[in-house]
Amino acid sequence: MARKYFGTDGIRGATNVSPMTAQMAMKVGMAAGAYFQRGDHRHRVVIGKDTRLSGYMLESALVAGFTSVGMDVVMVGPMPTPAVAMLTQSMRADIGVMISASHNPYADNGIKLFGPDGYKLSDEAEAAIEALIDGDIPLVTSDQIGRARRIEDAQGRYIHFAKSTFPENLRLDGMRIVLDCANGAAYKVAPSALWELGADVVAIGVTPNGTNINDGVGSTAPQALAEAVVANGADIGIALDGDADRLIVVDETGTIVDGDQLMATIAASWARQGRLAGGGLVATVMSNLGLERHLAAQGLGLVRTAVGDRHVLEKMRSSGYNVGGEQSGHIILSDYATTGDGLVAALQILAEVKRSGAPASEVLHRFEPLPQLLKNVRFAGGKPLDHDAVKAVIAEAEAELAGKGRLVIRPSGTEPVIRVMAEGDDLGQVERVVDRICDAVRQAAA
Repeated sequence: MARKYFGTDGIRGATNVSPMTAQMAMKVGMAAGAYFQRGDHRHRVVIGKDTRLSGYMLESALVAGFTSVGMDVVMVGPMPTPAVAMLTQSMRADIGVMISASHNPYADNGIKLFGPDGYKLSDEAEAAIEALIDGDIPLVTSDQIGRARRIEDAQGRYIHFAKSTFPENLRLDGMRIVLDCANGAAYKVAPSALWELGADVVAIGVTPNGTNINDGVGSTAPQALAEAVVANGADIGIALDGDADRLIVVDETGTIVDGDQLMATIAASWARQGRLAGGGLVATVMSNLGLERHLAAQGLGLVRTAVGDRHVLEKMRSSGYNVGGEQSGHIILSDYATTGDGLVAALQILAEVKRSGAPASEVLHRFEPLPQLLKNVRFAGGKPLDHDAVKAVIAEAEAELAGKGRLVIRPSGTEPVIRVMAEGDDLGQVERVVDRICDAVRQAAA
């Protein structure tokens, strides 16, 4: 069943435009608060946010909604998404809320919800909350209105947690690290954690002003980090996104290392230590075929899911894996966290570099990626992938790439676009295959 407000990762959109309005935020607070009122105890919600200008507006509206249905509110201020998930669980809260649009520009914002176990809500829970949003939500009597307070030790709690995931027998002394926090949620906690572990930290993207989050910095714009690593003679660069659930690394030469290489590094390290669960890792259909071949050569498996960290986590939980993620840098390490955590993943990478004693460029480039090409075809309407001519071209392409490459074709979940991706040993063949399919889709949609 199609959902009205919730997308693949909460509710998201341009602020002050439906559905991302203060009125909607208050309704979400009322509905989620009513849904999680279970038992006779005083119910509690933890609310965090990134550094967007609109965060104050949405935070106030959410507080009004939650307190109006009798739920106490704990505000933790700017904090990474995984920190909110962790605090929700550790503080025995009934629900957690993160106000963020992740890697989007500042004008967008979003609302992500976590259950008492620190995991993102199920489809069923989101559907139930949507039904409440559109209904009449009963308010509590005046003497039962919830209380709201802001706590000051949330940052310290998360820093302590993050440091606890780093091996006790290691330190980062002598390592110069450029850290890019995207002018986002981790601008205080991430530099502090690395410095306390002994690193010489050169921090960029740590001067948020409400409108500069993800603006030319962070994991989606790693060029600034690459330049800073080279200019400062650093050993490695770490880039987080606006809500710090995503990680991209730059080695000492300024070369970007994506999520596939990082997952390969962590999986190899954990397998060597005997702590890799499931005999491999979980990634999406967009991860490079080179990763799959690299893992197979080590006797490790790769299970693929649909795009989205939500699907990755579901597969990890159902099949017993403890490493998973996306090429874009969402890396989930379920031994430590219930969602992607850029800082925790970075600490695992830093531990492996430190442990090896070799340069990051030697440690982190685990395999040669196969040529990969992605093109988007916009269409006016209908279902071009259902046309017989398109199906025939796709079948021919799959036969041509058999054993030599891979083809992924999927409609966008947010716009009328067909995404055509192919990869293989021969770049020329990959380009021809993608172009033929794109042409067929255009003709079918004409």
